[in-house]
Amino acid sequence: DVTQAMQGLAMAGGRFAATLSPLQEPGASGLEAVAFEVASHPSLPLRPLAKVASGGELARVSLAIQLVAAKESPVGTLVFDEVDAGIGGAVAETVGRALKKLGRDRQVLCVTHLPQVAAQGDEQWTVSKAGGKGRVSSLLARLDRAGRIEELARMLGGAQITATTRRHAAEM
Repeated sequence: DVTQAMQGLAMAGGRFAATLSPLQEPGASGLEAVAFEVASHPSLPLRPLAKVASGGELARVSLAIQLVAAKESPVGTLVFDEVDAGIGGAVAETVGRALKKLGRDRQVLCVTHLPQVAAQGDEQWTVSKAGGKGRVSSLLARLDRAGRIEELARMLGGAQITATTRRHAAEM
């Protein structure tokens, strides 16, 4: 199921496996050691996930696992903290669509710095920090449509937001 989920996250031909290796002595986690293996391309062999996956691949495999696990879980809210790390462009849009689909059945909260992911949300909030001298507060603000366009434009364009950047944000 994880391999199938990877196909929809711009990892066409990628594969996932969980391998179990017997332990000499029973441990706190049982009689076997579990290892996750991945191949990001059909021509590559399965290898240990922690050794071969790039940051973007790791984020997408993690999301694929969460998508599969969520089908069997009664948990009503899922929180993703930068599950889109190491990706961008069309792949980020694909990840955003996967999160949106997951959000049809449960509440999904996602921390992201990518406009392609943020644009897929039903709602968007900004988080900022205020204060100083050892006392910092986090401020949250729900964005209306105009605020979302402005925030997406900031995410797209950085310090210099132009009319073109705003048009692109509104299109997203």
